[in-house]
Amino acid sequence: MGSVAVRLAAQMPGVDEIVIADRDRAAADRLCRQLADAPVPVRAARVDVTDDAALRNALESADLVVNTVGPYYRFGLPVLQAAIATGTHYIDICDDWEPTVQMLELDETARAAGVCAVIGMGASPGVSNLLAATAAAELDEARDAYTAWPVDVAGAGGGDGGEVLLNPDGRPSAAAVHWMLQSSGRICTVAAGRLTFQRPLRPVALSLPRDRHGTAYSVGHPEPITLRRTLGLTGEAVNLMVIRPPTLAYLDVLRRDIDRRRLTHESAAAQFAKPNLLRYLRSVPPSWRLKGPGTLPPFFAAVSGTRSGRDHMVLAQLDLSGPGTTGLFGDMARATGIPLAVGISQIVDGTTRRPGVHPPDAVIDAPRFFADLAAQLGQSAGRPLVIVERETLA
Repeated sequence: MGSVAVRLAAQMPGVDEIVIADRDRAAADRLCRQLADAPVPVRAARVDVTDDAALRNALESADLVVNTVGPYYRFGLPVLQAAIATGTHYIDICDDWEPTVQMLELDETARAAGVCAVIGMGASPGVSNLLAATAAAELDEARDAYTAWPVDVAGAGGGDGGEVLLNPDGRPSAAAVHWMLQSSGRICTVAAGRLTFQRPLRPVALSLPRDRHGTAYSVGHPEPITLRRTLGLTGEAVNLMVIRPPTLAYLDVLRRDIDRRRLTHESAAAQFAKPNLLRYLRSVPPSWRLKGPGTLPPFFAAVSGTRSGRDHMVLAQLDLSGPGTTGLFGDMARATGIPLAVGISQIVDGTTRRPGVHPPDAVIDAPRFFADLAAQLGQSAGRPLVIVERETLA
């Protein structure tokens, strides 16, 4: 994900130099060699983010740090703290709700230091936040917000995700461990405008404009927490997976065994990528009772509220039928790294430099973001990347 973003950042106006910092110096050197023809100098440095002194030393001379070290429940907060201490602007792709809460609490400290920190600038969160903001702009007041991303459904361009759940050495990736963490224990959602804690994988039945109906399932993510702040929600906010019943049923078996301490998050991630036969057999009968995604879009934000005194539901979704967007969510690195780079560009050129700790929808210019994202994805001119539909509720 970081490699995708840095390749695009190397072509941006206003960038004078890029330092690729990694604990694995050889990997950083390889990427530098691949960028040897970039229009700006690109050099490598060995940095272990668990060494606070070395991290701060590396950030001292930087204008912006792009943090793509996961999982963020381990590495989000300390890198942001180092950035604030060194007066370095910050952006990341944090997708864990726990450090999101902790990092938002540093807002005043960041403002005092003159640091702009944008957290969660990937696909989900990130694009999902900006879709929700786009939908909410159609309303006078927002009440409920639902963000959703695809796991294994048609139109998303991905399979079961096995190729991104394991590292080349066969060990679970940070993304896979993150997913198991956010699919077990308790997650933070919003009910009646207040933060609340529930178990994940709960069904949420949705009725969206143009007669789209289906059931998606809750998973831990930052969007409910941040959208409650930025949109002033008074109702419900949940992040959802658009997922087929057999996949959800097997994930739920893993969830139960994690909660019973029969599996760690790491071992569960490995068994999702390469299913365990006995656990899979346990999942088959429950899968017959689960409701599926129906006609729900694969990646969307839906916001309900009032407009001119009447209740409305607004759906904002990406047009995934273009040649550049087909298969986007089947490639996690592109789906996350490209939006990250588009967000970076707004910090580099000064569009987004308001001091404080912000979710994307608080400071990123959404119309410009989607126009720039469409250009990066090769969307033809005159064809909007975002489709917005509104329906009056009975």
